[in-house]
Amino acid sequence: MVEILKDMNEFKTFLQAAGHKLVVVEFSAKWCGPCQRMYPIFHAMSLQYQNVFFANVDVDASPDLAESCHIRAIPTFQMFKKKEKVNLFSRIKRIICCYRSGFVVKQIYEFCGADGKKLEEKIKQLM
Repeated sequence: MVEILKDMNEFKTFLQAAGHKLVVVEFSAKWCGPCQRMYPIFHAMSLQYQNVFFANVDVDASPDLAESCHIRAIPTFQMFKKKEKVNLFSRIKRIICCYRSGFVVKQIYEFCGADGKKLEEKIKQLM
């Protein structure tokens, strides 16, 4: 099931409720063609992956929430665990915690576009 989030309070409550489970948030708009194509795929994934929390934010209905999440394009998918965005550094920081010079952190918690296969790969990778 996909939860519809309208403001920052709902967003924070949703992340809190997820606890240690993966959260996938889709930022989209009703008028967006790629968003419309992703809707049934995203909904199907929410039914398939019962141990993952899925949410949607309509950027037109919730512009403040979209702005606070730094959304620049739609559809955008962000992933969270323990109320924090998941990124590559957080997954390997124990291995390379002191390696800072020249290291570029490649974030994997967010991507844009209507690519259902890529979304599912990320979900499986982060579960």
